[in-house]
Amino acid sequence: MSRKCEICGKHTITGNRVSHAKNRTRRTWRPNLIKVQTEEQGTVVTKKICARCLRSGALIKKV
Repeated sequence: MSRKCEICGKHTITGNRVSHAKNRTRRTWRPNLIKVQTEEQGTVVTKKICARCLRSGALIKKV
């Protein structure tokens, strides 16, 4: 599976790492994904969601 939040769609983005001498090399930023078990239609499902979606209450963790 890809590194993508299954609720909001946040995914890996790329950009440049810039040194003091203004040298540019490619780098990536990855989302803070957490595997969470939740209940959907009576079955337990594991989803990968970002920390912001978990904190905002977009998904309820199964305890």
